[in-house]
Amino acid sequence: MAVGGRSVWAIDIGNNSLKALRLQQAGDRVEAIGLDYVEHSRVLSAEGLSEEEKNQIIRASLATFAGRNELGKDEVAISVAGQTSFARFIKLPPVEPKKVPEIIKFEAVQQIPFDINEVEWDWQLMPKPDSPETEVGIFAIKNELISKHLENYSAENICVTVVQMAPMALYNYAQFDRSDLDSADKKAVVLLDMGSGDTNLVICTKSTVWQRCIPLGGNNFTKAIADAFKLDFEKAEKLKHSAPVSKYVRQIFHAMKPVFTDFGAEVQRSLGYYSSSHKGTVFTKMILLGGGFKLQGLSKYIQQTTQLSAIRPDSFEKLVSAGGISSAKLHDNLCDLAIAYGLGLQALGLARIQSNLLPRGIARRMLWARKSKFFVLAASILLAASLLALLRTNLDLKASSDRNAQSKRQETQNILQLAKNAASQLKQQEARSSEYEEKIKKQMGMFKYRDIIPLLHKIIFKCIPDAQNNPAQAELYKAYEESDVAKIAAIPRNERKQVFITSIMIDYYDSLAAATFELDRRERSITRTTSSADSLQGQATDGKGFTVIVEGYTPYEKIGELMDPAGVGNDKSRWGVITRMMNLNELFDGNSPFQLFSKGEIEHFRVETGVVDIADARMPAGIGILRIKPESEYKGGGHAGQTNTSDIAASGQVLVDPLTEEEINKTVALDEKGRGKYDAFGQPVYIERDKWFRIRAKFLWENGKPDGQPLSGTPE
Repeated sequence: MAVGGRSVWAIDIGNNSLKALRLQQAGDRVEAIGLDYVEHSRVLSAEGLSEEEKNQIIRASLATFAGRNELGKDEVAISVAGQTSFARFIKLPPVEPKKVPEIIKFEAVQQIPFDINEVEWDWQLMPKPDSPETEVGIFAIKNELISKHLENYSAENICVTVVQMAPMALYNYAQFDRSDLDSADKKAVVLLDMGSGDTNLVICTKSTVWQRCIPLGGNNFTKAIADAFKLDFEKAEKLKHSAPVSKYVRQIFHAMKPVFTDFGAEVQRSLGYYSSSHKGTVFTKMILLGGGFKLQGLSKYIQQTTQLSAIRPDSFEKLVSAGGISSAKLHDNLCDLAIAYGLGLQALGLARIQSNLLPRGIARRMLWARKSKFFVLAASILLAASLLALLRTNLDLKASSDRNAQSKRQETQNILQLAKNAASQLKQQEARSSEYEEKIKKQMGMFKYRDIIPLLHKIIFKCIPDAQNNPAQAELYKAYEESDVAKIAAIPRNERKQVFITSIMIDYYDSLAAATFELDRRERSITRTTSSADSLQGQATDGKGFTVIVEGYTPYEKIGELMDPAGVGNDKSRWGVITRMMNLNELFDGNSPFQLFSKGEIEHFRVETGVVDIADARMPAGIGILRIKPESEYKGGGHAGQTNTSDIAASGQVLVDPLTEEEINKTVALDEKGRGKYDAFGQPVYIERDKWFRIRAKFLWENGKPDGQPLSGTPE
């Protein structure tokens, strides 16, 4: 914990609320010693509000914040929205270090799309390890915008010292707090911070950042509901929040569907642009921040659309809270505090990007004000030292003339007694250490099994085809990792031994023989009801383990050969996905803690497959990306005088591969004139492409946990 360290306030004002954190450094971490969340009296993006009314609402929230918190001499860092500011990253030519500022000023004049005298701007060097190139970030905001922004703070006597763009504050948070950034800059983490009016998309590596402001936010969903139900904005907002429990839930989500589609398309377009300009960099995960992602279904939709793992963090890795901070309040507002966290890190000098858009005139006045305080302090110290020296001289003169030996001895005895009491209390506390060690051991036991679920994921992924399992197509897997569409397309799609997993559901059970699959319970599709007693009959073994449902699809034409080919024996190069699941010890040199449970019984193991078909209700969700083909590509005449409108129209909607844009679903075959083909019996001829699969399996955990101990990471 920090003791007596300097503290700072970080303030982020959005359309709905003011978020503020008070931070101070605590070793290699930072400590939150203050937290405030002030909702505006009205949403700033509500229709009919003038700029003056918006400023009055902001000032009212700032007044509430200032009244509830003691700012004192703390520095204050604030954010400005990404869409009102400018950021550009450029590479500098090789020059002497002393000439870098001159070159940057020249580049700023060229890059900033406004008169350089009409903006406040700053720059930041972004060096890369082991790279001869020097990259610099240039940031700017128009003078009139930043002046209006600062007037609201001045009206409440809040002295601002740092002004930073919200996307750069998000990058500072990720660069300091997240341990999953790759030091080689080959793997990127995507931050999506959705506010009410817009969404900040920030792509982060250890030493680089790229940002874009998407003009879609939570209010777009509200407006879609308002238009569909003919409601005003506030009533539509309430309906949006209550959608999951509303009897009109289907109509509500149908009204919001176009916004879902537009938002997913914008995110994919941004990721595609970044991938095309940063060859070799792959995305590892997506971090969802901001209140907008509280909308039910949005997180899952983005994950399915981008095919990236999407998470909403439930804690900060390097932020600890002081005793006076409500843990519940911090947790409830965690995803809204990332910008404030990044601002505070910059004010403490712990951030990578230290650019400051505070107007230079204000900064100079603050600097002189600080220096004047030091001058007054120095003079005060000199005067105090002189007075103390004079006082000490007078005391020494008095003591030398009137010494009281008895009083001194008594004072010494008192000090010795205090020392003995302190030593006794120390021994008492040391004796309690074993008690606390037992409590700590008990609490830490909750994390004993937290790695089991990730390990099971790893083992399942080991069973799918890759360069090791299928060396004959090693170049295909390498091309897919590098997003090299040309190399991928060189291999016919139906010959690619690839498996794309869209979802994995895992549940833990103390008895696998009595366990049922979650999907079976939801769909109520089991033809035979199995009781625990029935399952145990004839079962040679039973134990603790997991039920697993793996869903996905493959472009490979012979899905049976890909899953569980017959007659392969010990030839590992010909094994399929299920073959490997049956031989986990062979894959992991006898060290697999899991074994496939009762493959021969349908209650414990079964596989479903089918052709990827938009009309197939059994097909797993999350396969491909839905596209609407141009009408000219599929609409044509009928066949032999009969109407085939529905068949041809069905060809208009297709699922495509997210990377190669190839069609993957079953469609009506068309002739050279765009008309549907029919066979000799007058039935439509279809083109079948990718196959979907669903594997229900149980895995026996040979070192299953003892009864009564929790299993971290398993669903309730």
